Amino acid sequence: MSSGFRDLFVSSADGLRLYVRDYGPGFAPTIPVICLPGLTRTSGDFHELATVLSTEATHPRRVLSIDYRGRGRSDWDRDWSHYDVRVETNDLLQVLIATGITEAIFIGTSRGGLIGMALGAIKPSLIRGVVLNDIGPVIEGKGVARIKGYVGKLPPPRNLGEAGQILKQISEAQFPKYTDAQWRHLAEGTWREEKGRLVLRYDPALMKMLDAIDLGMPLPDLWPLFEGLGKFPVLAIRGANSDMLSAQTLRLMAEAHPRLTALTAPDEGHAPAIEGKIAGAIIEFIRDVERPPRSRAA
Repeated sequence: MSSGFRDLFVSSADGLRLYVRDYGPGFAPTIPVICLPGLTRTSGDFHELATVLSTEATHPRRVLSIDYRGRGRSDWDRDWSHYDVRVETNDLLQVLIATGITEAIFIGTSRGGLIGMALGAIKPSLIRGVVLNDIGPVIEGKGVARIKGYVGKLPPPRNLGEAGQILKQISEAQFPKYTDAQWRHLAEGTWREEKGRLVLRYDPALMKMLDAIDLGMPLPDLWPLFEGLGKFPVLAIRGANSDMLSAQTLRLMAEAHPRLTALTAPDEGHAPAIEGKIAGAIIEFIRDVERPPRSRAA
């Protein structure tokens, strides 16, 4: 465990191998944390946060970070239609059963937030708190169109420096202050080396799922799913430059949810990186969820 985590593989209901990073003690009095990445991202996006949470001197906790089917080290699915929030939520349930986790705080970036909201509808007893990172009950078509334009369609880069520049061309408006080193770091989570060349860390067939979305039609109304989180504390994060979650939607979320804390990340787009001040806000949220009601009120 020199990397700070254990490698776990869990079987999905239909027999695929799902990869999970398992940080920290297997059993602890603290509430476990489950990290759910974005659409094409992997468990590695949460490494900094998971390391801090799992190694706190006085309150270490278990943290699981998951690769969805078709991403990272999890198996690809022969049927692209299974790259679906409902299927991926069921995969999450299989992971929780296999690891013996009966309640947790869920941190969901984009796609992960949708899975978190879906979990609230089908198994709310598992939830102690939720972090929604740049996702909400209204998804902006502009952001979906941008993502449809590149998922599974990126040119193969010759090296990670070039890979970073490819991502910069696509998303510079979202992250105008990113350095070349930050773009390269983002690229490291998008491609991996295989037989001397860089290949995507996700199944390119994900683009078929996106291609099936007709932006000429209204996107699904997710307010009922969001309202299902009403009895849980929620931290909602929005990148100030986001084209997926609008400032208006974030404001409406705060008005509708009495236990929601809203946070806007300056100079960030879709979706803010879980590091620095954002990671700090999440850590404080987790501590607040764990505080007894009297301490919280004080």
